[in-house]
Amino acid sequence: MEYLDLLMFVALMGCILLGFPVSFSIAGVAVIFAYIGWATDMMNIGLLGAFGQRVFGTLTNDVLIAIPLFVLMGVVLERSRIAEDLLHTMGRLFGQLRGGLGISVVLVGALLAASTGIVGATVIAMGMIALPTMLRTGYSPKLASGLVCTAGTLGQIIPPSTLLIILSDVMSSAYQQAQYEQGKFTIETISVGQIFAGALIPGLTLVAIYILYILIRGYFRPDDMPPAQNDDGRPGMGEVFRAVLPPVLLIIAVLGAILGGVATPTEAASVGAIGAILMAGVRQGANRNLVLAGTAALLVLAIMAGVAPVRFQRSDLTGFDYVLGAGYVVLAIAGVLAIGACLKQAWKADVLKSALTSTMTVSAMIFATILTASMFSLVFIGLGGEDHVAEILESMPGGPMGALLFCMALIFVLGFFLDFVEITVILLPLIAPGLIMMGHDPVWLAILIAINLQTSFLTPPFGFSLFYLRSAAPPEITTGHIYAGVVPFIALQLVGIFVIWLWPSLANWLPSVVF
Repeated sequence: MEYLDLLMFVALMGCILLGFPVSFSIAGVAVIFAYIGWATDMMNIGLLGAFGQRVFGTLTNDVLIAIPLFVLMGVVLERSRIAEDLLHTMGRLFGQLRGGLGISVVLVGALLAASTGIVGATVIAMGMIALPTMLRTGYSPKLASGLVCTAGTLGQIIPPSTLLIILSDVMSSAYQQAQYEQGKFTIETISVGQIFAGALIPGLTLVAIYILYILIRGYFRPDDMPPAQNDDGRPGMGEVFRAVLPPVLLIIAVLGAILGGVATPTEAASVGAIGAILMAGVRQGANRNLVLAGTAALLVLAIMAGVAPVRFQRSDLTGFDYVLGAGYVVLAIAGVLAIGACLKQAWKADVLKSALTSTMTVSAMIFATILTASMFSLVFIGLGGEDHVAEILESMPGGPMGALLFCMALIFVLGFFLDFVEITVILLPLIAPGLIMMGHDPVWLAILIAINLQTSFLTPPFGFSLFYLRSAAPPEITTGHIYAGVVPFIALQLVGIFVIWLWPSLANWLPSVVF
């Protein structure tokens, strides 16, 4: 019974691999082992009384509110076919170069990652649009499949992403726990903005590594990626501008607001969701002039509310303040009218209903996993698992670097079988405090783990990107093609981890400047 905590972890892996729903598996294993621990005097069952507080803390966590908003933003952009326009235009722009289609897929994946952050939507969209084009051009089926899967997973490391939001919450808690155990009374925290800033340059570094690989492979193996013969010709600057401008504006609005300190991540996610709805409305036929006027009104209102706020409940307002306040009300009405028109068009086109359904489904899955993982970690700690984990890390040869290498290898292996949410909310709260206490910088550590978790979408047999592409790929693409195609890109992911490991400033420089 001394290793009941480790048996608990093994039992969870077994339940998930047998196909039981993840959330039910986590909660069920936790309850069963809590009573086993109580029956064998290994655990005080009263510890489960703290579960209610953990649930309340999760449901009142302002950071996690950003998750459904970012999911909504990504799903609306995908459903309104803005992503499809971007893919088609970039494919025509770069397709006539050797490896140009591959480069365009990576660049579009990066743009969609920064504007949607939804891996499934990106992989399916590119699997339906870019993959057939690459196959008609003569691309190797393995290479084409690997490119689509890999470009789609950029949504996990390039902010804003669901992974980074959950990871920032977990790492912030681990950082505070480590400081308490070190006897510090002035506790520092890690914000979502710091993690977003830390992930930006490493995410772009991965994009550069992928493009470099495409260029090198195109030089040595030109038959794998011949240039495309596009009947539509190269797009004009106006066409490229219209396709690229919407996601770029959304990126600037969301990330600029967070990194500039103008808005919290939750507020920026709200801006992103409204921006996606406005874009979708225009795409579905809403009055363009009304939408542009409403968008401009909301932008002016956001700026003026920060520069010259007006509070009507104050008793010392002047006539100018009342005039300014009335102007703000007019701007708000114009913005509401534009949003209402876009919502009406999106509902008529059946974009809004499907987007809301997908958002609710994804958000429910994520929060169910977070809540049940909270119970699992509570029981695991009650069985003495935290002490066992600390002993394992301290006994690793090589000191702090050896312990980190062991944890990264463990995360990589678990990525073959588990989703990133499960690894983040179950494993990381157990190992992250020990690693931080050993002296590892929490932001740098978070980015290393994020890139490692990104590989969980690519690694066979249960990588989610592989299943997404399998559902959208043409019949001539086999599962073997997909599995073989991602192998080089998994190796490139490991190269990216190695680069960030050698040069921590890639992850630490921007947060230190911005925050």
